[in-house]
Amino acid sequence: MLNVDDALNLIAKTVSTASPEFVSLADAAGSLLAIDVASPEDSPPFDKSMMDGYAVQLADLQSGEATLKVIGEVTAGHQPEDAVNPGSAMRIMTGAPIPVGADVVVPVEQSEIIGDASVKLNVDRKVCLGWNIITSGTNMRRGEVVLTAGGRIRPQEIALLAEMGLASVSVRKPPRVAILATGDELVPVEETPGPGQIRNSNAKMLAAQVQASGAEPVVLGIARDDLSDLQTKIDEGLQCDFLCLSGGVSAGVLDLVPSTLKAAGVEQVFHKVAMKPGKPIWFGIREEKSSSACYVFGLPGNPVSSMVCFELFVAAALRQFVGKSPSFPELVDATLVADFHQRGNRDVWFPSRVSIENGVVVVEPTGWKGSSDLRSTVTANCSACFSAGERRYLAGETVKVLLWSGSEITSKLPVDLKL
Repeated sequence: MLNVDDALNLIAKTVSTASPEFVSLADAAGSLLAIDVASPEDSPPFDKSMMDGYAVQLADLQSGEATLKVIGEVTAGHQPEDAVNPGSAMRIMTGAPIPVGADVVVPVEQSEIIGDASVKLNVDRKVCLGWNIITSGTNMRRGEVVLTAGGRIRPQEIALLAEMGLASVSVRKPPRVAILATGDELVPVEETPGPGQIRNSNAKMLAAQVQASGAEPVVLGIARDDLSDLQTKIDEGLQCDFLCLSGGVSAGVLDLVPSTLKAAGVEQVFHKVAMKPGKPIWFGIREEKSSSACYVFGLPGNPVSSMVCFELFVAAALRQFVGKSPSFPELVDATLVADFHQRGNRDVWFPSRVSIENGVVVVEPTGWKGSSDLRSTVTANCSACFSAGERRYLAGETVKVLLWSGSEITSKLPVDLKL
């Protein structure tokens, strides 16, 4: 049976990175940059004033007080016609170009109009060259890489691209991920379950995980343990970039997913991984000449198994698809705060709580009771990995931790530990 690393390697070999496409800025939000973006020009493109005031020469302010002749005014969007010489000043507005000869700007609050054409400046501090002036190229230089490939395009990236005059950009659009829960026992969350039935929590959970991964969920509802219904919904799901099925991948009489996928032209890459929870996981690919490939994950029906398999495998495949590096999940070293007794012949990815204490990353396993115990995951934000075999891990030992997507601890980690 494969181990986790073997499975991840097979995913990396199977999933191709999506081809980039040029889209307008209006359609770019949420996508990932496909290439580095270098600034085509300096920003700001000229020296400009940071506030309303007077553009003057520093030499005129040596005594801290000066009465200067006002030779004109310059506003944002206009080029000053005159130069500032010793003994003169030009009224200037925020964002306006600095006139030739001026090398500081005195705020209007430190000025007093004298007569019709003079201003008295009272500077209550020692100033230096360039005071209240932002010089050309301060924010970015022409040719400087300011956005790197793989970064998600947020509103601030849209604004920066617009500032640089880039009306379109090369991106990899978020993949569409179909989500299909299977089983006669499932009912929609708004219904009251009958005897032997449970609510379809997995579809809601997986949709949220897909969104947290930056992809677009397409929820297909519930497929019954009926070959015709399952075939119809699988065919619909195969029109997306990814298809995630929940349930029906074990070895029971009604575990119809693997055989139905095969009939639909999906080639199995692997089935079962030596891990707990999540052993029954299935992965395959459907390739057709007339359309893009669809990558298919058959996730276990137990909710915690499905959740952990998504974090380990599906999230890695999504990163590979959009060209995000590294695609493999990055594990964090954390110190156990309590003893933990591991037993069994599979690695255990135990729901746990990671936090920072006195600058140290620490982790504490929850009271997880098994693959159906969703409640324990509410107090968790990661999986702590304990190797196969029987062993007591002692408090103070270091273990590997997989932070779950959307984990609030991520922003609190030391910079070199962030995912």
